[in-house]
Amino acid sequence: MNLVEAHVLAGIRRKHGVGLPQVRRALDYVQKRCDVERPLVDESFQTDGRFLFIERLEQLVNASKSGQVALPDLLPQLDRIDRDLATGLPVKLYPFTRSVDASRPVPDPKIVVMNPLVSFGRPAVGGVPTYTIWSRFRAGDSPAHLARDYGLAQEAIEEAIRCEAA
Repeated sequence: MNLVEAHVLAGIRRKHGVGLPQVRRALDYVQKRCDVERPLVDESFQTDGRFLFIERLEQLVNASKSGQVALPDLLPQLDRIDRDLATGLPVKLYPFTRSVDASRPVPDPKIVVMNPLVSFGRPAVGGVPTYTIWSRFRAGDSPAHLARDYGLAQEAIEEAIRCEAA
């Protein structure tokens, strides 16, 4: 849960530039008004780059502004978290593997996954820890050779390398 909170908070702060005072106000609002203990885990936040929003009664509410109704863009970090359908709890996290460049946005594929049931939650592709792939790459194995060895697409190997090189 802490990892998911850190991932969402990093995206809110770094990628979307939402100020810490706005984040604190939103988290306080959601905890108190919505009776949510861990807002970054239990709520699906959205942002317009300045404020944080939650959906309540089919409306988007500005949690940073104590409940004003608004219509912002979806927070991409939340799209990278798979939740259990029954409980709503996070079960998989697809970390970003590419740096963000506003002038040339490149979509991050969902290839590297952090799943507590695979490799103890460490980043992995096809069940192989990204660190293992990275170690062999640094030792001189080519992405094509690694792809053959692990039975993975070369794109998956390259994403594992990007993940570890970041």
